[in-house]
Amino acid sequence: MDERIAESIRRHLDSEGMLPCAAAFRVAEELGVEPLAVGQTADEMGVRLNRCQLGLFGYGPKAEGRHKVVRPAGKVEPGLAQAIQDGLSEGRLPCRTAWDIAEMLGIPKMEVSAAAEALGIRIVRCQLGAF
Repeated sequence: MDERIAESIRRHLDSEGMLPCAAAFRVAEELGVEPLAVGQTADEMGVRLNRCQLGLFGYGPKAEGRHKVVRPAGKVEPGLAQAIQDGLSEGRLPCRTAWDIAEMLGIPKMEVSAAAEALGIRIVRCQLGAF
């Protein structure tokens, strides 16, 4: 385990002892490491990730169906739908690609995940390794 990453993770834990997605990315940026290294170190430490920036996990108990906050969009703009279709890999949208689409279109990340939900497209390959 990389102790530099572990120490930074400890400093970024929330009040419940979990590591929010945004904080994990701050750790990666501060230390100049890949987000996956942060996710793997958190896993080795027994630290759970929460508050996915795409709204896919970490918002409440999964057993109660409250783990994700993203809901299918009521309407998906054609440009967004096309960007998602163009970004598919084996019929699924990689997390990194969802982030890139949000940045390219100047929209919130959760808007991309809500559109993917509405289109019946699953987001995969979390950059932190959570899914």
